[in-house]
Amino acid sequence: MSSRRIIIGDVHGQYDALLQLMEAIAPQEKEPVYFLGDLIDRGPNSAQVVELVRQHRYRCLLGNHEQMLLEVLGSQRMMGEMLPAWLYSGGHATLASYNHKIPQDHIDWLKTLPLYLDLGDIWLVHAGVYPHLPLEEQDATHFCWIRDQFHSMPEPFFSDKLIITGHTITFTFPEVSPGQLVAGAGWLDIDTGAYHPHSNWLTGLDITNRLVYQVNTKDKTRRKFDLEDITTSINPAEVYNKRVQPTP
Repeated sequence: MSSRRIIIGDVHGQYDALLQLMEAIAPQEKEPVYFLGDLIDRGPNSAQVVELVRQHRYRCLLGNHEQMLLEVLGSQRMMGEMLPAWLYSGGHATLASYNHKIPQDHIDWLKTLPLYLDLGDIWLVHAGVYPHLPLEEQDATHFCWIRDQFHSMPEPFFSDKLIITGHTITFTFPEVSPGQLVAGAGWLDIDTGAYHPHSNWLTGLDITNRLVYQVNTKDKTRRKFDLEDITTSINPAEVYNKRVQPTP
């Protein structure tokens, strides 16, 4: 087996499942591990997830949930729109995991997270890219939040790179079952809804050997697939107006 590059989907505070997933993947010291963002919110142990990623010096992207937290912390309007929106999106669980006091070293680390990582043949980003703008004209609004405009692209954004994302739970795509990955025009989505009761799958991808590792955050089931055996390719034209709402 070749030396691996490991990519982990949205964890959302599911620390115990993350430990099991890392045990199943068992990355070696020199094998890079990348997280696609959204380490925090919704699940019960965001603080522990952040500390694990920090201590192991794994690379991690900025997700929309980290962006919301940083905006709340940097806002002079703490009781305005930002705080309620973040709390509604799972921030209550994050604050509880920190005993309502987020340490400065965690805040400083979150501020260093990049919006994307270019690994040559693959390009990692939390949500996607806006298909009608060059990269240098895009920002966190696109890289951390975009959905339908990216997923409905008829042609790949890059001619020589696969974009790998999280952010959008895969079962929300038309005719995709919980736990499956989703492929479109030049992109692959590996957010399988670790926090969501309709799925509960946390996913790790060995892109080098095209292997998918999953742990169920509810019943702790583990499983492993060839990438092709668990990936559904979608028709970009069917994305609009057909996405299932992932409300728990």
